[in-house]
Amino acid sequence: MKRRQRLIVGVIWIVVAALMALTVGVGVPSSVGDVARLFVVVLALFLAALYLFDPWNVISRKPFE
Repeated sequence: MKRRQRLIVGVIWIVVAALMALTVGVGVPSSVGDVARLFVVVLALFLAALYLFDPWNVISRKPFE
């Protein structure tokens, strides 16, 4: 994946995390739904970091080489 494509996908994941963070209430999660929303926020931020920084060379590696 090219750098520009990785940047676009990373920004999309950040937007997803921001939108989901708006639905999570302030304070300690009290229901299963709140915990699931918090998990989605953390997962989206992890995927954004993976696409933006590519720390383990997973995204930019060419398959079958």
